[in-house]
Amino acid sequence: MRAFREAVEAVDMDAVEALLAEDVVFSSPVVFKPYTGKAITAAVLRAVSEVFQDFRYERELAGADGRDHALVFTARVGDRELTGCDFIRVNEDGLIAELMVMVRPLSGAQALAAEMGARFDEIVKAADSPPAQSVST
Repeated sequence: MRAFREAVEAVDMDAVEALLAEDVVFSSPVVFKPYTGKAITAAVLRAVSEVFQDFRYERELAGADGRDHALVFTARVGDRELTGCDFIRVNEDGLIAELMVMVRPLSGAQALAAEMGARFDEIVKAADSPPAQSVST
């Protein structure tokens, strides 16, 4: 999905969030149970954007129906290099309905789990906070 890729590469997390369906299902590489909902998924993705260093997409694959996409990436977490893939399924409105991330090797996944675990309370708090409201005068 070109728009998602470009937003992630630009570290434009507002644009990433705008591409998520309200009921998006996010499957993390380090948590057994998927997260459901735009707010928690956006909060997790914002945290990941801070954890991953030297992140870059290497290639993009698309399914024949245009709804399924795979974005292969490389990144670093601390001194651990990893390779991963974002598996994306879009809904009929073109929004991301499912996002599953997989990473390897195990040492990279463990480093990611440790860094994300350290931010877990912050992630949950961000997901529970109402969106910023603009004030008109």
